[in-house]
Amino acid sequence: MTTVHDPAVTTITSDLSVWPASTTELRHGDLAVGGVSLAEVADRFGTPVYVLDEAEVRDRCRTYRDTFPDAEILYAAKAFLCRAMVHWMDEEGLGLDVCSAGELELAVTTGFPAERIVLHGNAKSPHDLETALRLGVGRIVIDSPSEIARLAAAVGPDGHQKVMVRVVPGISAGGHDKIRTGTEDQKFGLSISDGYAQHAIARILDQPQLELTGLHCHLGSQITTVKPYLAAVRRMVGLMARLYEQHGLVLPELDLGGGHGIAYRPGEPALDLTTLARKVRAELVEACATAGLTVPRLVIEPGRAIAGPAGVALYRVLSVKRTGGHTFVAVDGGMSDNPRPALYGVRYSPRLVRRRGSAVRVPVTVVGRHCEAGDVLATDVDLPDDVHAGDLLAVPVAGAYHLSMASGYNLVGRPPVSAVRDGHARLLVRRENLDDIRNRDVGL
Repeated sequence: MTTVHDPAVTTITSDLSVWPASTTELRHGDLAVGGVSLAEVADRFGTPVYVLDEAEVRDRCRTYRDTFPDAEILYAAKAFLCRAMVHWMDEEGLGLDVCSAGELELAVTTGFPAERIVLHGNAKSPHDLETALRLGVGRIVIDSPSEIARLAAAVGPDGHQKVMVRVVPGISAGGHDKIRTGTEDQKFGLSISDGYAQHAIARILDQPQLELTGLHCHLGSQITTVKPYLAAVRRMVGLMARLYEQHGLVLPELDLGGGHGIAYRPGEPALDLTTLARKVRAELVEACATAGLTVPRLVIEPGRAIAGPAGVALYRVLSVKRTGGHTFVAVDGGMSDNPRPALYGVRYSPRLVRRRGSAVRVPVTVVGRHCEAGDVLATDVDLPDDVHAGDLLAVPVAGAYHLSMASGYNLVGRPPVSAVRDGHARLLVRRENLDDIRNRDVGL
């Protein structure tokens, strides 16, 4: 893949505000990301294909480090993980937040230091815990009372493991009911209000092989205002103060999770990280001073905010159907490579690339190829009225929770991932093919 040297390249425009910062417009309506034509990526790797701007990922890591200089930054691997991503996080000085033995093994076998990894999850399997202990994971976040005895037994009387406790602060925040995790009515964590968190902490303190290093909370995802985080700081410090009074316990860490909201379409709000860092730090210092506590080290876990805006998904149009007053543009992917619109009602802004198309724009619904009425990728999208089979559509903000949530529905195979940087493209994850699917099927 060659570097784009096109005299018609223009600077980024407002309607590309949610695209990677390296995005430029080329002649004939094509776009380049990382100096590489998206049309060329589609020709080389086929469609659907995910395109990940490596420089954008790294820049976002550095923004977090610069904005939160005193905090520990853990990349939430569930957003998107592959060996290259592990390598980038290591080089950029971030830790990892994983939630399965699979994510943990991939990271460690890629060379990531296990002591910089935190394992969490609401229902860790024995295999998850055994793998974490075998590989020497840095911290394990305890999510339920039953984990305490199991973990202590697995560590053994002569062993040692650092742990945190996930606390439910009773705060509702997030972009959709299904991604709000800080309230009492969901499966994560231990409640402050009913005393479960305090009881679990007392049990941990009775296990000498478990070292409690701090408290953990996660309010939800796609949070675009600072206020919920400030409320969480106050409630978490309040609990820390009670633990100090009851046990003389001074915890050195406070993990506020992630959930930092990003814009998926131009004009949508995103969380202001500079404001978040300044106000959270001030709130933490003030709350600790009032409680007479030493200020703990802050830990945050961005995932979507690092990977999401760095990714673009490319699709080929298979058909255009005008019926019942609606125009349906069907593409060669869908809910198997992006279930988020069906799950959460997420809205995207696809764009025609490789050609400009008619100046007349019409509202269309971009749908997938799967046998589900809910297989819709984008609704009420303005596309040229001459969009037709063979056209190439690009969907920005596709770097998080696409491949990581992709399925084998209709056995179409999961798409590949290509990284672009400095005018070159390379394959990170190959396309899942029929041989992969057949080799897993051992029924005959």
